Amino acid sequence: MSETPTGGPWEPGSQWYDGEAGPLVRPYAMTGGRTQAGPTGVRLDLIALVTLDPGGPKAGDTALGPEHRTLLELCRTETQSVAELAADADLPVGVVRVLLGDLLELGCVSISLPVPPARLPDERILREVIAGLRAL
Repeated sequence: MSETPTGGPWEPGSQWYDGEAGPLVRPYAMTGGRTQAGPTGVRLDLIALVTLDPGGPKAGDTALGPEHRTLLELCRTETQSVAELAADADLPVGVVRVLLGDLLELGCVSISLPVPPARLPDERILREVIAGLRAL
């Protein structure tokens, strides 16, 4: 007789199992039902760069969930964008944003936000600088 119960949620043919993907976990289960990145409400752009903070908790810290640890491992070798992390971790971007908010608050990662277009130099000024450099 088998010691494994049959008909469980992770059994092939159940609503929580996909033949190609394996067991399914809903995104809200990974984030505890949260949709915002932490109480600070940091809005993480897709091109925001995430860097591992060497002084923060390590990926093996048991207080972190498996998805948090996956993101930390992906950042271990190089700085990555939010979009790259979502693709490499095979998680929805919304979930990655919430998890990165958690890691930011714990001091595990630092995030460099892109410069908003309104704060970029005016194209006219850049053309004048180029013209001035050519005149030299």
